[in-house]
Amino acid sequence: MTPTPDATAAADAAITTRHSIRAYLPTPVPRETIEQILAVASRAPSGTNTQPWQVHVLTGEAKAALSRDIRAAYDDPAERARHTEAYAYYPTEWQSPYIDRRRKVGWELYGLLGIGKADKARMHEQHAKNYDFFGAPVGLMFTIDRVMQQGSWLDYGMFLQSVMVAARARGLDTCPQAAFTQFHRIIARHLALREDQTVVCGMALGWADPAAVENTLVTEREPVAGFARFLA
Repeated sequence: MTPTPDATAAADAAITTRHSIRAYLPTPVPRETIEQILAVASRAPSGTNTQPWQVHVLTGEAKAALSRDIRAAYDDPAERARHTEAYAYYPTEWQSPYIDRRRKVGWELYGLLGIGKADKARMHEQHAKNYDFFGAPVGLMFTIDRVMQQGSWLDYGMFLQSVMVAARARGLDTCPQAAFTQFHRIIARHLALREDQTVVCGMALGWADPAAVENTLVTEREPVAGFARFLA
C-alpha cells in the first residue's frame, strides 16, 4: 500500500507527540478502546511469529488493590529492601552519555515540580506515584514466559511501542513504567501469575491532565547525525 501524505503525517504525529505522562484525568477509558489498541499493537513483529506478549488490564478495585500493596511495601524501608528487580533493566556501572541523560531528565522533572536535591521526602512521594499509575484510570501490566530469550524481549519492545502509538492515535496518553519490576512478587500474587511468568513492565493509560506541570516535560532526542552512520 502506498502511503498518502495524510497517512504519513498521522503516523508521524502519533509517534512524535508521544511522551511519558505522569498525571492523568480520572476519565474512564472504554474497554472497546483498550481492546482496539491491543489489537492494533498485536501486529508488532516477532521472531517466527512467537508473539511473546501477555497483557493484564487493571481498572477499578483490581488496580487500586495492587497499588495499595505495592505502596505499602515501598513506604517501609525494611520491606522495600526485600524486593529486588525481576531483571537487570539498567547497567550496574553507568557511563556517559547514558548517565548524563538520566540525570538531566531527573532534574528537569524535579525542577518543574519544585523538588530540591535535598528534598528526599518529596522525591520519595513523586516516585511513589508510579505505583498508582500516576492516577491513570487504566493500568497495563506486561508479562512474558521465562523460557523466552533475549530476542523475544526485543520483540516485546516493538509491541510496547505499538501500544503507545496506537493509544496516541486515539488521543490517549501513556507512561511505560519499569519501576514496577522491583515488586514483581506482589504483582504475581495479584495477577495469579504462573511460576514460569515474569513481569516485563507496567504502563499507565488514560488522558493527560492538562493542568499538571509535570506533563510539560518533553525529553530531548539526539539528532540523526548523533546515532546513525550512512555507508555507501
